[in-house]
Amino acid sequence: MSLSSSVGEVPARPRVFRRRPLLSLAATYLVAPAATVLCASFLLFAVLALAPGDPVAQLLGPHASDSSRAAMRARLGLDDPMPERYWHWLTGALHGDFGTSLTYRQSVSDLLAPRLLTTLLLVGMAAVLILLAGLVLGGIGGTSLRWRPLVNALTGLGIAVPAFIATTILISVFAVNLGWFPTSGAGNGFTDRLWHLTLPAVALSIGYAAYLAQLTSSAIGEEARADHVLTGRGRGLPRFWVFRRHILRNAALPIMTASGLTVAGLVAGSVVVEPAFGIDGIGSLLIKSVSAKDYPVVTAVSVLIVTVFVVVTTLLDAGQHLLDPRLRKGR
Repeated sequence: MSLSSSVGEVPARPRVFRRRPLLSLAATYLVAPAATVLCASFLLFAVLALAPGDPVAQLLGPHASDSSRAAMRARLGLDDPMPERYWHWLTGALHGDFGTSLTYRQSVSDLLAPRLLTTLLLVGMAAVLILLAGLVLGGIGGTSLRWRPLVNALTGLGIAVPAFIATTILISVFAVNLGWFPTSGAGNGFTDRLWHLTLPAVALSIGYAAYLAQLTSSAIGEEARADHVLTGRGRGLPRFWVFRRHILRNAALPIMTASGLTVAGLVAGSVVVEPAFGIDGIGSLLIKSVSAKDYPVVTAVSVLIVTVFVVVTTLLDAGQHLLDPRLRKGR
């Protein structure tokens, strides 16, 4: 009797094990982000429903009669149970209908569309400035002992200065005194918009760029002191080859994480910068809607900010697994 017949053939692995990685990827990059946005939208809707104040009183004024207020509440569906109102809002939002603004008396989607383009252009300009300044300063600080103190001082100053203080300084120096840039507005046309959004983009990017530069300098400096890097330099390997192959490759994950998180936070950061520069974007609309208790607009903008953050962090997680094979094996 042969050994194979006595032991028996090894049964083939069921197909379910082959499909499990695909199911895991779908759960990680599709189901989990969607569930996060769904839970966040429900919490936002519930918090706004329980918030103090009456939007009907804000609409009709203090001298409106009780019958007028009751009719308005019935027309807006404010007397319905909160889960029922959320379900109506969710089904409409999935079709692009976020309701009607209580202040502007028009569709929330129509309000968001032009302002979203302005905010995305501002965020895009700020993201470019953050990546350029942060990576360049961080690379210099991480590789050069001579320039590291200056880089640390600049990054520390950038992190310490709040966005509204930077906004005031930039407007005072470059807009009022020098007259190089306009003080408010988003401009008309692509070139004019770039000119108007330059100072807001700089004000929005200072703190984020300093944070990214500080983390990049720390990550590159730590990898530059590693044993295998010192060994490669001692063997006479080219410095650029050692930097690209050993230093930058190992420092890419924390740098990539910091870059993704800073870009994801820019939409929320625009809430501070846009009103200061008189830019009619998503941030300014959110501030006005909160003051006017325009809850449909507040809900839509807040969910949009959460969605952007979740999408960017999901793409960041996917990029990390592509760069680091250890994470793929761990999955």
